[in-house]
Amino acid sequence: MRDIPSISEAEWEVMTILWRKSPITAQEVIVTLEDDKAWKPKTVKALISRLLKKEAISFVAEGKTYYYSPAVSEDECYRSERKSFLQRFYKGSPAPMLVHFLKDEKLTKEEIHELRRILDEKE
Repeated sequence: MRDIPSISEAEWEVMTILWRKSPITAQEVIVTLEDDKAWKPKTVKALISRLLKKEAISFVAEGKTYYYSPAVSEDECYRSERKSFLQRFYKGSPAPMLVHFLKDEKLTKEEIHELRRILDEKE
């Protein structure tokens, strides 16, 4: 597996937009974030710049317009974040995390059946 860059919470907002629609310009990212975030255009452009430096995104220039696309998939990033979380809090083992989760959360019957099905497949 290739190295997936560490993506901050704010950068994740930009990545989510790029995963949903790309290639996309910085202005389109800014407009998309306008309703949810009170970020200035300069902030969004700084986040895009950081993601470029991390090689999490790439761009294609058409004249003076830059079109940005993700260079890493959403699935790869989720997997990397999940592994990092497990390592930091559960020494890399998913079992204790699942036990804590199952004890603390309320699950529907459908969710319980789905979890049983997945666990049965693992045997």
